[in-house]
Amino acid sequence: MLDKEVSKYFALEEERQNKGIELICSENYPSVSVREAAASIFTAKYAEGYPGHRYYGGCENVDAVENIAIDRCCRLFKVKHANVQPHSGSQANFAAYHAIINPGDTVLSLILNDGGHLTHGSPVSFSAEMYKFVHYPLGEDGHLDYKKIQECLGEYNPNLFLAGYSAYPYEIDFKKMRELIDQHNSHSGVHCYFMVDMAHIAGIIAAGLTQNPCDYADIVTSTTHKTLRGPRGGIILCNDDELFKKVNKAVFPYTQGGPLEHIIAAKAVCFNEDLHPDFKKYMQGVLDNTKACDEELKALGCVCSGSENHLLLLNVLESFSITGKEAQARLERIGVTANKNMLHGDKLKPGETSGLRVGFAAATSRGCDKKQAKEIADLIYKVLSCKDESYLSLHEEVLRITSSWKDVMKLEYPLAE
Repeated sequence: MLDKEVSKYFALEEERQNKGIELICSENYPSVSVREAAASIFTAKYAEGYPGHRYYGGCENVDAVENIAIDRCCRLFKVKHANVQPHSGSQANFAAYHAIINPGDTVLSLILNDGGHLTHGSPVSFSAEMYKFVHYPLGEDGHLDYKKIQECLGEYNPNLFLAGYSAYPYEIDFKKMRELIDQHNSHSGVHCYFMVDMAHIAGIIAAGLTQNPCDYADIVTSTTHKTLRGPRGGIILCNDDELFKKVNKAVFPYTQGGPLEHIIAAKAVCFNEDLHPDFKKYMQGVLDNTKACDEELKALGCVCSGSENHLLLLNVLESFSITGKEAQARLERIGVTANKNMLHGDKLKPGETSGLRVGFAAATSRGCDKKQAKEIADLIYKVLSCKDESYLSLHEEVLRITSSWKDVMKLEYPLAE
């Protein structure tokens, strides 16, 4: 690259990622092929509209690739319709809301501190300004309480029920939610739609290792860069023909102008990789590694959530008498990145938190196995239990673990076709 000032930081970031352990569960490593597509000449093409119905000429090639992305996405999630244009998960949620409800309508979502997302009704987000958000809590054990959800449906009579979470380490029973919503709608004066934001667990769903919300929800949104291992972007899925027409209009022209066709090309490559049988093996490895780390932390005396997906929550306040903010900072100093996170019933502020969120999607992409996942748990324990700065020497342990892992710049995943 000719721009030396910028390229210097490319090199530094490559070094940071290769020599560190990535445990932020919303991050992953796209393949060389995905990155090449994202940096392709398609970035130069303006293509407002949809394949076959553009507002600019010269779109025959981007039309073909966007149709490939749509087809692969539909096959991956076994769904009838897919819009692959949203620039992000937040954009996808913005458009999805507009497609099915009106400004001022009531949305029932999880209490934000229990694992929701900014676009699920945070007062600093557009969502809370445009819609009336009310909330259902987790049960005392930190799991979804379906009886309480049923009670909240009756109490608030919402226009939309929202599921899908950014810090929930357990299985989600989408079928049960559909049953509760149908029961509610059968005697309610207001029709309640069912929406799922599956951004975090999309890869687990694509691999067939958990329930597919597309079988039950009216509309499903996701990012493509977390467990799917694709470029940064969003998608919207549904099975209803008339609803999908509204989805398309909500994305363009309501919320976005020209789509990022280079990123859509990268999504197409990502979906091809995810359709390969090896992707299921990868996702099973993520689940196994996360569980192994959780079990090892518990064996060391830590208070952990348990895990049935790609993430776990570690109560660092109870386990080590430190905040999530301090835990995150300590780990980062030795080359391990995780993020502070609120826990169910947390008394600390979002800037401090009692918890740490730990995920294994990225580490597993580089070759982490169950033995190393346990070693990482031991490493976390040593760093967070240390009473002085002697833990800084554990950086050598990080380098030892990552020395056998694949180079982040050379990762390639097999294609289904």
